[in-house]
Formats: sequence, C-alpha cells, structure tokens
Amino acid sequence: MWFHRRVSISNPSGSTAPVAATPGPGAFAPVRHSWVEDVVATLVGTYLAALGVALLDAGGAVTGGTAGLSLLLVYAAGLPFWLLFLLVNLPFLALGTWRRGWAFGTRTLVAIGLVGGGAEVHAGLLDLAPVPPLYGALTGSLLAGVGMLILFRHNGSMGGFNTLALIVQDTWGVRAGYVQLGCDVAIILAALTVAPPAIVAASALGAALLNLVLIMNHRPGRYLGS
Repeated sequence: MWFHRRVSISNPSGSTAPVAATPGPGAFAPVRHSWVEDVVATLVGTYLAALGVALLDAGGAVTGGTAGLSLLLVYAAGLPFWLLFLLVNLPFLALGTWRRGWAFGTRTLVAIGLVGGGAEVHAGLLDLAPVPPLYGALTGSLLAGVGMLILFRHNGSMGGFNTLALIVQDTWGVRAGYVQLGCDVAIILAALTVAPPAIVAASALGAALLNLVLIMNHRPGRYLGS
C-alpha cells in the first residue's frame, strides 16, 4: 500500500497548503528478514512440504522436483524416502552453495533434512491409509508448493530442481515456476513406467497446481523481502 507524505508548497496567492505526495516504487527499499523470521519460515515451510509428500505417497502419486523423483525411486526400488531424497539432492546442494552462497546452502541442507525426516514422521504419526490418488496428488502438491514458496522467500529451497530453477531465474530472468514445470513434466512422464495412467494423470494435475503456486507468487521484482 502506498503512503502519503504531507508537504507544503506555495500556491499562487503566496500562502502554503499541505499537499499529498505519493512516492514512486523506487522510494521503497527491501526490508530484510530477521534470523528469527528465517528460522520460523524454514520450520513452517518444511513442515507443510513434508506433510504434502506424505499425502502424495499415501495416494501412490508423484509430484515435481526431487521430491517427486525420490518418490518415483521409492516405488521402483523400495528404499526409504529420506535416504533417496538426500542422495538425489546432494549434487544440486553443491551447485546451490557455489552459486548462491553458504547461507543458501546451509538453509537448503536443513530443509532437505527436515522434509525427508518430516515426511516419515507424518506418515508414522498419522498412520495414513491409502488415500484417493487425486486427493493425495492435489492436496499434497498444494502443500508442497506453499512450503517451497515460503522457503524461496527466505533464501532457501528444498534443493534439487528448486535450486536449479532459482539459479536460472537469477541468471536469465526466467520465472522459477516455469523452469520447475519443465523439469516436472519429465518426472511425470517417467512415472508412467511404475504407475497406472490414472495415477500419473492425477500426479500431473498436482504438479501443475504446485507450479501455479510458484508462478503466481514468486517472480523477480514482486517480493521485496530478502
């Protein structure tokens, strides 16, 4: 919301009168997040994303990013999600640390651990029975997308394609959501090798919803916090 500053100028009669002046967008400087806000945002973002992954798994669906790729490998190899999520993310974690600094790398490593472990905790505490694939895909992807958005806005990510998408956005100005969507399409198509077409279709809708959240809410120049 713009604010109005009262200033005095001379009118033709020689008197002064208060006049509202509206500064342009350049008059506002970005307000940095405090470390407390970053910590809380990391906990909230990873909590939502982990719950989303647990719902996706319960519905037998996949989503985009390395979370979706890890779920795909879980269905194919039967290994624990947290282990595969960590291994898949290691190369991207190194890339993100190199291009965006140690602060970003540290936050991302913490987020990877919290999402990988949190998904297992959610599944155990809720004792999730199989849920309808469409519900699991849409609700799980929406939660994961909101979690990613929170992490993006606090200089972190869930690693993997999230990191790649942010680097492409920083370098070439292509919105992170579009980059993420391209990677996600490849993952969804690969899911045809281990899941029925109906579940893959539900997964595709979920991945589209996740990326819509990012495209609409995370673009260069719109969000001034850092």
